[in-house]
Amino acid sequence: MTPAMEWIERRKLLAFGEDYGTSYFKFGPATLGNKPDMFENRGYFYTPTRVEQALGAPATRVIVGPDLAQYLQSTSDLSKLYYPMRHGTISKDDEKGWTIVKEITRYALNKYAPKPGDPQYPGFKGFWVAAAIAANSPNSMYERLIEIHRELNEESDRPLVQALTIIPQPLAVAISQKQIHCIVIESGHGNTQITPISRGIIYGAMIPLNRGGQDADNMARQLLRDLGYQDIAREEKIVTEFKEAVGLIPLDLNRAVSEAKRDPRRFKAVFQIPEAGIRIELEKESWQRFLIGEYVFNPSHPEFESYYSRGFHRPLDTPLPWGTIPGDASLAQVIRESLNKCAIEVRRYVTSMLILSGGNFSWRAPPELSGYAVDAPTKIKYELKKENIDVPRVMMASDPQYSVWRGCIFYATFLKPEIEWDSKSREGWVLFIRE
Repeated sequence: MTPAMEWIERRKLLAFGEDYGTSYFKFGPATLGNKPDMFENRGYFYTPTRVEQALGAPATRVIVGPDLAQYLQSTSDLSKLYYPMRHGTISKDDEKGWTIVKEITRYALNKYAPKPGDPQYPGFKGFWVAAAIAANSPNSMYERLIEIHRELNEESDRPLVQALTIIPQPLAVAISQKQIHCIVIESGHGNTQITPISRGIIYGAMIPLNRGGQDADNMARQLLRDLGYQDIAREEKIVTEFKEAVGLIPLDLNRAVSEAKRDPRRFKAVFQIPEAGIRIELEKESWQRFLIGEYVFNPSHPEFESYYSRGFHRPLDTPLPWGTIPGDASLAQVIRESLNKCAIEVRRYVTSMLILSGGNFSWRAPPELSGYAVDAPTKIKYELKKENIDVPRVMMASDPQYSVWRGCIFYATFLKPEIEWDSKSREGWVLFIRE
């Protein structure tokens, strides 16, 4: 094995990815393979019971990680959960949010940092960490993440992080797919990042749309209320499960709704909550399944006007330095706006491929409903054609929920160690522990 190959193999052992998503935090070393560890990106400021305090528990502590749910005692506790990156970014003075980010990062690194003397990690000085955050993150987020990783090293009795780099999530997707000219649309729970890439992010054309999986959840919640399930509609996790179980993306909403009303039995769906003894059947209302999926792509469709007139909130507008993107603009229209901000010479390169990534695009298309229900790439291509935008290839990132983390691992493995962090270009390594 050549020295270069030995270096890469060693780096693969030390590469660690952190994807700070709006809903989930995905993390872990390269040794996990193709699938990261993950839990919800949230925290709970827990006040122990008197019995726990009598046994020495601190007055208040932050609970994060997969065991958080066991600390919730009633539905009212759900309102106390704090999601620091609900909309993709965290303000500089959101100490509550940054406290949670620090604790989930501590949890992740401590879970996988080897114990002293581990023969697989001789002379371990910490992981080489690539962290991914929203492409529109301000400088203060980069600075605070660097500070958090430095503090975690100082507070630990063993090395955790030898070096840190930070990468925008859409660029991590492009890296995971080995593409340098493309448009990446990364859609998570809280936002959708439309990002043209030509050997790097074209920041002047990037649009962080204030629309994501939570908006589809809101539509699913409204349907549950209309069906008479107000109590269930208050439980976020159940609402998301309902959305994922019954929601469909229509190729053409008018056509899909018309056919579902004509033959409701064909489009029937059943959603069950066994532990609560609840069974929800959608047959007569089966056409509403398509509203959940359409809302992700085009909330300005006339079918939604009746909901808006009843007080249902439109998605939030997106203010940008050069104007405002209406919250209900179709995804195809937003892609056009983004392309219009690209130099004409590079448009043909970035439109050669469009990559969809993120859980908000992971929709199933039942084969028995072919022609009416479709997957996300088919829907996007159909909508772009109506806008006269020709993209030869629209594809879903492989395992779209994990593509950002995979890009982090690839970047952490192959970014040369001698490249030092540059705060202007936001590239390179922040070295905490030198060889």
